[in-house]
Amino acid sequence: MSFGNNTSMQDPVTKAGWLHNRRHFLMGGGVSLASAAMNSLLSAETTKEHGGVLLPPKAKRVIYLCQSGAPSQIDLYDHKPKLKQWVGDDLPDSVRNGQRLTGMTAAQENFPIAPSIFDFKQYGQSGAWVSELLPYTSGIVDDVTFIRTLYTEAINHDPAITLMQTGTQIAGRPSFGAWLSYGLGSLNDDLPTFIAMTSGEGGQPLYDRLWGAGFLPSHHQGVKLRRTGDPVLFLSNPPGVTRKDRRALLDDLSLLNQKRIEETGDPEIETRISQYEMAFRMQASVPALADFSKEPQHVLDKYGGEVNTPGSYAANCLLARRLAERGVRFIQLYHRGWDQHTFLPKGIRKQAAATDKASAALINDLKQRDMLKDTLVIWAGEFGRTVYCQGTLTDTDYGRDHHPRCFTIWAAGGGIREGQVIGKTDDFSYNIEEDPIHIHDLNATLLHCLGIQHTRLTYKYQGRHHRLTDVHGNLVEKMLA
Repeated sequence: MSFGNNTSMQDPVTKAGWLHNRRHFLMGGGVSLASAAMNSLLSAETTKEHGGVLLPPKAKRVIYLCQSGAPSQIDLYDHKPKLKQWVGDDLPDSVRNGQRLTGMTAAQENFPIAPSIFDFKQYGQSGAWVSELLPYTSGIVDDVTFIRTLYTEAINHDPAITLMQTGTQIAGRPSFGAWLSYGLGSLNDDLPTFIAMTSGEGGQPLYDRLWGAGFLPSHHQGVKLRRTGDPVLFLSNPPGVTRKDRRALLDDLSLLNQKRIEETGDPEIETRISQYEMAFRMQASVPALADFSKEPQHVLDKYGGEVNTPGSYAANCLLARRLAERGVRFIQLYHRGWDQHTFLPKGIRKQAAATDKASAALINDLKQRDMLKDTLVIWAGEFGRTVYCQGTLTDTDYGRDHHPRCFTIWAAGGGIREGQVIGKTDDFSYNIEEDPIHIHDLNATLLHCLGIQHTRLTYKYQGRHHRLTDVHGNLVEKMLA
């Protein structure tokens, strides 16, 4: 891990490297039985020494609600009443200004303007505009910051969600959660530092690399909870195998792995040992975590009727709160199905109904438990949607193509100023007029809330010091409390 490039022995970077080399020297010198304990102690010292708490942290953990497929900002948050007077008119060239189009609409003969058919109202002291599709989100507007002017370079789903989650369009780089695991470490030894969950049907595929560790040590990757059966594979012991038997098996396996470490010095073997041990501890911690039977009925009701359906968005939101309570550092929820190129009114109604109540319930639940003050919550897709219609435009139906130039997200919790709207787009929700915010700027600001100076959380790989924000990123001061 690197926080700056000072090579003095007093620099924590150099000290960390010295600790790392010392650890492998000891293992190579035959201190095999004691090495697991030594590794644990050194890891704890390294994390404490330069674990990223370079600034006073406002947040301890993150819950990231990723709306995969790109929700239409025009139909949810970015109210554009003037569009009704231009319905069906071709989008002016002066607005589009030759900007890049996807292959799905580039060949269209015209680009008819499609106003939202949904009603909007202003809510809260912030006066945030929210669509009728989100009645529960309208109740939390004074707890969140809306950003209407996030933008990205990526115009297709895979590079866009990869950029959103890893800070680059290049597949295989560390995810946000992996960077946070690497920088801040764990808050609970009995659960993974980073957990991912999925919900929704159809839509864009979700790849394991979105919660992967990339070139970071592999134990920083997210653990994906399954939607059916055991939340994690092999959590249950086979018939006839007791917990004592499994403990004995792991002890013997650890001895074999330690011998292999002595021979090769391969750090991935250490990762494997730690994963086996984590899996053993999770046998006790995860079943209680996933058991909602002791949750009060009024709490279950807040999250919605699907809260008792494993793998639903509502269930995952409640599980996210329970994971946050137990010290999981980064909790990533992915909900698929927002990719509405056609039949948008029908599709977006379904997605809003599946997510609105639970998203708001999560904010209210954290707030009631006095946890929102140190938990960052982010609701975001990978880009926005075009004002012009993809396909046939009718009075009641339309579709929208990908739009990277501006889109709306919201954030709440530790370090985020509540009850405000940042940014202004033009009358077409096509270009940014005030407060452009790039994904790198967003990530730099979120890391700041967690006590990390984004330019100093780096990892050297292939001769270069990499970071989540690449060589970019500026703090969005307006977001900060």
